[in-house]
Amino acid sequence: MKHNINEIIISSDSIKDMIFTIRGKQVLVDRDLAILYQVETKVLNQAVKRNIERFPDDFRFQLSDEEKNELVTNCDRFKNLKHSTSNPYVFTELGVSMLSAVLKSQVAINISINIIRAFVDMRKFLISNASIFERLEKTEQKLIKHDKNFQKIFELLEQDDIPSQGIFYDGQIYDAYVFVNTLLKKAKKDVILIDNYIDDTVLTLFSKYHKLNFTLITKSVSKKQKLDIDKYNSQYRNLKIQISSKFHDRFLVIDDTTYHIGASLKDLGKKVFAFSNIKLDKKILELGYEL
Repeated sequence: MKHNINEIIISSDSIKDMIFTIRGKQVLVDRDLAILYQVETKVLNQAVKRNIERFPDDFRFQLSDEEKNELVTNCDRFKNLKHSTSNPYVFTELGVSMLSAVLKSQVAINISINIIRAFVDMRKFLISNASIFERLEKTEQKLIKHDKNFQKIFELLEQDDIPSQGIFYDGQIYDAYVFVNTLLKKAKKDVILIDNYIDDTVLTLFSKYHKLNFTLITKSVSKKQKLDIDKYNSQYRNLKIQISSKFHDRFLVIDDTTYHIGASLKDLGKKVFAFSNIKLDKKILELGYEL
């Protein structure tokens, strides 16, 4: 039976309550999407199966038993999934965009617009409140230090290896942002960014890690950028600027580990780009002169 659209609230704000973070991605569960699109869950997933080549893993994936149980525990509306033999599928923002093309109904198109807006609002919220989340994380770590057993457990959990290479696709703005933040969190002392195209978003990112020493190597600095840098350093005093026209590619050096980054930090996720862990002779960093 189809769901009456008048029985549900379809504003961006209400959709945000349906968005979960699973495997580091913001997703919507197939059952919630079916309600929004006014179709049965089975019909929605059958439409996807007929067009499965359009839904790679970063568009749609099936929950594990553990993930399903956590979903059931945290949300009463999914309690009927507890004894289900089939685990639900979840859709990322990219998957939702593709769904509107697959379902081909005016309802799907209209609802998809509000869903995408909800995803965008969630991403803006996470980015704008990143410093608050960081402070909460630091508070948590301080509490953990009082218990050696908990400290050992969390140390093991934090030993997740960052892949030596990979690709981010067009639209993975938040995923790319999280990736760079993960790299910076592992830095103990020094970070060097080689990037010819910067703006104030780079300084905003650096400001989260004011205990690190940053060096930015770029081909030129405009008057506005110089003003932004001066104001940044008047507070944090941890950023050096080197000018060099010798670099074409982007590099991020975390202590003694170097990543070749295929996109400028200000544009991460806006287009397809790759990254890879490489060896870099530190002598190459002497090609610039200090601003």
